[in-house]
Amino acid sequence: MAEVLVYVDHVDGAVRKPTLELLTLARRIGEPVAVALGSGAADTASVLAEHGAVKVLTHDASEYADYLVVPKVDALQAAVEAVSPAAVLVPSSAEGKEIAARLALRTGSGIITDAIDLEAGAEGPVATQSVFAASFTTTSRVVKGTPVITVKPNSAAVEAAPAAGAVEALAVTFSAQATGTKVTGRTPRESSGRPELTEAAIVVSGGRGVNGAENFAIIEALADSLGAAVGASRAAVDAGWYPHTNQVGQTGKSVSPQLYIANGISGAIQHRAGMQTSKTIVAVNKDAEAPIFDLVDYGVVGDLFDVVPQLTEEIKARKG
Repeated sequence: MAEVLVYVDHVDGAVRKPTLELLTLARRIGEPVAVALGSGAADTASVLAEHGAVKVLTHDASEYADYLVVPKVDALQAAVEAVSPAAVLVPSSAEGKEIAARLALRTGSGIITDAIDLEAGAEGPVATQSVFAASFTTTSRVVKGTPVITVKPNSAAVEAAPAAGAVEALAVTFSAQATGTKVTGRTPRESSGRPELTEAAIVVSGGRGVNGAENFAIIEALADSLGAAVGASRAAVDAGWYPHTNQVGQTGKSVSPQLYIANGISGAIQHRAGMQTSKTIVAVNKDAEAPIFDLVDYGVVGDLFDVVPQLTEEIKARKG
């Protein structure tokens, strides 16, 4: 069976959930070979092996921390040359998509971004995408070179599948471009204690109907009761009620959680494009004609200031 490279997204050896999802998808089309780079790369092996990695290629060098994405592209190119994989899978983050694009150019290969599913095909991996502001679903495959595919978080369930996970050192020679852009400083992001928006299994969002920054406390309370991330519509962000980093939509972040709860959001196409691939969608809106109700699995016509606090209390009561 052909091998499939999986780029490992980790922080000092702690593997992030999207990588484990990629291992699940990789097993559908071949044998997963993980590529872990930077500080703590070797520490990822046990977790990766538990989730199906037959081999873990590791390389640590200061370049991965001191410079931008080019050193990682150099390493993945070296891995492609060493393994000759059936495909390369990368998490569909901002950095992941840049790495994937550069790798595809380097290897003369086709690229598919923001896939939401992946299956084996007679002529290579077949990826499913949600396109044109989530109005259409397409299936496609790469016909040139080694397919490079980025996959959106929450596109597959994490499944344990113990494998050998043999650790091997990856030989990497950095290109002249690798040190072209140096990182001069870092500021730790302030933690809210909530899941990362794009990776969360549950997202609770607020829109224009929240009617003020102070009222987002209601949205946050519901999110915290569910262990969810908090999102916001463009209207709420433009009004200054919530940070742009939490915006869901075509000009914000795309999310695909198991559960998406939209509160006071009309459902304009700009917002729908960023959340339409959610597995289950619930909306609370006092306008029965709001476009969001054309999309939802469950809709509540009512004032969010009445509905959301009651929902929060009911969840707390059931959990307690």
